[in-house]
Amino acid sequence: MPTTTPPAAAAAVVAQTAPLRITVWNEYRHEKTDPAAAAIYPHGIHAALADALAQIPAAVVRTATLDEPEHGLTQDVLDATDVLVWWGHAAHREVADAVVLRAQKRVLEGMGFIALHSAHHSKLFKTLMGANCSLKWREANDKERLWVVNPAHPIAAGLPEHFELEREEMYGEPFTIPEPDNVVFISWFTGGEVFRSGATWQRGNGRIFYFRPGHETYPTYHDANVRRVLANAAQWVRPTVRIPDAAPNTPPLEPLPLSA
Repeated sequence: MPTTTPPAAAAAVVAQTAPLRITVWNEYRHEKTDPAAAAIYPHGIHAALADALAQIPAAVVRTATLDEPEHGLTQDVLDATDVLVWWGHAAHREVADAVVLRAQKRVLEGMGFIALHSAHHSKLFKTLMGANCSLKWREANDKERLWVVNPAHPIAAGLPEHFELEREEMYGEPFTIPEPDNVVFISWFTGGEVFRSGATWQRGNGRIFYFRPGHETYPTYHDANVRRVLANAAQWVRPTVRIPDAAPNTPPLEPLPLSA
């Protein structure tokens, strides 16, 4: 008798009433070496992000940083993560490929992923996008005005028609990303550039949100509207299922005719 591989495991439904387990990952290099960054984020950007996300009811927030063993993203940590939030800038190349693939697998299974600011060039974001994700940039104290162009989207809940950041690094189009499923925010900068500053995708069973603001020498993550976006986004990308990848050799449900 021929043998067959057992069928794939059924999807595990993730209860929406369960605690929302968030892991905030930060490179944590600028805050150690740049006095301007350290003054704004004395405990690291990850601490400011964790504080914003801890305001979500029933959220359980942990942090991880680049210089921890396995960058703080062991299999056990990722297995216990519903939403992964990522801030990186100067050390993208130092992130181990094995950790990137481990996190990608979890997104495809259903884990939510939020990429912030320079994480557009992180290995994980580019792997999930299948693109180089390049853009124009300028660090010159531009004012950024973020327009809510999809006010019905849950990530925009509770926000005004637009809000402003008095000083930010400019990112400008073209932004070489795959066409988003939704664009929630478009930014305008003092220098005249515009940018798709809040965009969503689905990859496998996981939701992804990219949010542009967050240069390390500006107090962006202390802004009330930015913190609301982060909280809204974490709740929107939270998983509804976890479906492990499988490619089983499957027996037919009905008898097949014999081969000639």
